[in-house]
Amino acid sequence: MTTDIFNVIRDLQTAGETFAIATVVETRGSVSAKTASKAVIDSEGRVVAGWVGGGCAESSACEQALTCISRNETAMLDIDLDDEILGAGMPCGGSMRVYVEPVLPKPGLWIMGHGRVAESLCIMGDLMGLQVIVNDPAVNWDKYPQASRLITDDLDYAMLQPRPDDYVVIATQHKGDHESIGRALASEAKYIALIASKKRSRLVLDYIKRQGFSEQDIQRVVTPSGIDLSPRSPEEIALCIISEIVMIRRGGSGRLMRDLLLEKGGTEAQVKSIERG
Repeated sequence: MTTDIFNVIRDLQTAGETFAIATVVETRGSVSAKTASKAVIDSEGRVVAGWVGGGCAESSACEQALTCISRNETAMLDIDLDDEILGAGMPCGGSMRVYVEPVLPKPGLWIMGHGRVAESLCIMGDLMGLQVIVNDPAVNWDKYPQASRLITDDLDYAMLQPRPDDYVVIATQHKGDHESIGRALASEAKYIALIASKKRSRLVLDYIKRQGFSEQDIQRVVTPSGIDLSPRSPEEIALCIISEIVMIRRGGSGRLMRDLLLEKGGTEAQVKSIERG
């Protein structure tokens, strides 16, 4: 059964599905499930493989799984099977602890274009735990080994299909940037960045406005993009953009950690202590 569960987990991850794994980590008294029993619970709160006990034990695990998925947080669930009124409704004479872990698909980083900025974005995006997709006729695996997918035959950008949690960076060096921006805006991508000169950015935004996109749509395009680090090299430009993506993904402020500590009442001595490690 364990092998079957792992196969299901692998298939769900390959398909980019959201789910949770519930594992019995402790039992006391009379319970039906044993330690290490597992269940795979889908995004609708249904057990699709495995078992952690019947009746209300399963119901409690499924309910907790939905909460964990919505918050993207793990949880330890205590299930009382000895009290039909106050517990799980199954007076079996025991209790159990279930560890529930959500498994969410990696957000995608769609890189449109090629060149050193794109190569650096690919490396950094992979390090940040993003699923990197590079879309450009000139890319190859030698220069983008960290990518999970290369698209080289998408002249009209029809294969640019980001999900709501994905990030899109247009780094085409003026080639097709106006067309790929339109494709990206047709999606619900969380972040759409355009790497271009001030003049080129204005031309692209004017173009998509003439194509019927609203002012609200145009505001979704981040240009200039990235956090201000005064970059001078392609690698530093990529770092600015990846930093902004991490900030958006994790809900950061982009401010200096030192200033935040001082604002919260920390002292200069504490700041220096942190800086020294």
